[in-house]
This record gives sequence, structure tokens and C-alpha cells, in this order.
Amino acid sequence: MTWDRWIRTVEVEPSVYAADFSRLGEQVEILLRAGARVFHFDIGDGHFVEPVTVGPVVLESIAPQIHREGGAIDCHLMVDDPSHYFGALQTAGADSVTFHYEVAGANAQAIAEEARVRGFQVGLAFNPETAVEDVLPHAASFDLLLCMSIHPGYSGQEFMPAALDRIRQVHDQRPAGVHVQVDGGISNDNIRSVYDAGADLIVAGSAIFGMEDLPRAYRRLVQLLA
Repeated sequence: MTWDRWIRTVEVEPSVYAADFSRLGEQVEILLRAGARVFHFDIGDGHFVEPVTVGPVVLESIAPQIHREGGAIDCHLMVDDPSHYFGALQTAGADSVTFHYEVAGANAQAIAEEARVRGFQVGLAFNPETAVEDVLPHAASFDLLLCMSIHPGYSGQEFMPAALDRIRQVHDQRPAGVHVQVDGGISNDNIRSVYDAGADLIVAGSAIFGMEDLPRAYRRLVQLLA
């Protein structure tokens, strides 16, 4: 399976990082029933980003549940050594991995090939302070480019409005077939602007899991893109 098969024009990806982990399986099931099919799974190593987040063991607990419904798991590696995680993520059931340009640099394409050997779709993320012009020369080796609209690490941050121009630049200058993903601070107030700027993969954490009614929160975000 590939992103071209997973994306239904545009996908709102619930970010598991913002979930209630005491009810993780239940919340994933609720969102699957609401129509979610791509789930975003963040991994932080305590070095590239300050927090140490959940890892492959947690992913393995929800992967069969998501895959039974034809869903996909999109892993965002906020880590210094992304290759170190590929084996464990493959075993745990990840479908796509995205690592950061800031740690990969000139080795981005080689790391992408390591991921593809394991059967992953592959994305390249970049932080708000990284120039789009530095990332675009590597874009043809990837399935998606992840434009961060916050500084990675913590859920619940506010969307950076300057990201909209960066999203447009990525959308307009990327190679054909490369998807544009946005992560950070997505809400009912800005999701349409993010989509109109060119994103077809939009990650939402607190805007879904921070609400009492998860299905309603997810469906509202989807409806705003209709």
C-alpha cells in the first residue's frame, strides 16, 4: 500500500500522542468508527526533542486494530538516529516513517533507502526555522514532505501563521506525486487555510483528543475541508 491509496483527497490524521493512553485502544476504535483511517504516531528520543515519548511497544498494541479496518500508521520520528528505529517499527506494524532533515542533511536519501528496504513509505520533515529551499532538492526521494507548523516535541502548541507561506512554497515547488503534510496547532479555525495552502495530509492532536466528543471533533475537521 502507498500514500496514493491511503489518501482520500485529503486526510485528517488523529495524532496518537495527544490520546488518553489509559483508553488508547478504545479511543482508536471510536475514531475508526468515525471514519479515520490514517493515524499519526510520534516518537521522541529526549535528544532531538526534549520529551521521550511512547515507542514501538505501544504502536504494536494498536496496529492490528487499525489494519483490520484498512487503516495505516504514519510514524513521525523526532529522533537523532532514525535508522535505529526502523527494525522495531517494522515489527510493530508501522506503514510509513518520516524523519527530520535537521538530523539527516546530505544523508537524507540514503536513510530513505534504508526505510524503503523495510517496506515503508517515507517522509522528510523540517522545522519552522529550516529553509524550504534546503529541503526541496531531496524531495524526489520521498513520498511526503512534512512542514512543521510548531516546534516539534510537545502537543498543544499554537499554530505558527508563517507556516502557510511555507506550505504554499512546498506545494508549488515539490516534484509531482509528493504529498504535503502539516503537523502542529491544527484547529477548526485554521484547518481550511492549511488545506487551501496545499496540504493533503493534516495532523490533528488536541483538536481531536482534547475534546469530550472524539467522533464529533474528528468529523468537524473533515467537514471543514469539504
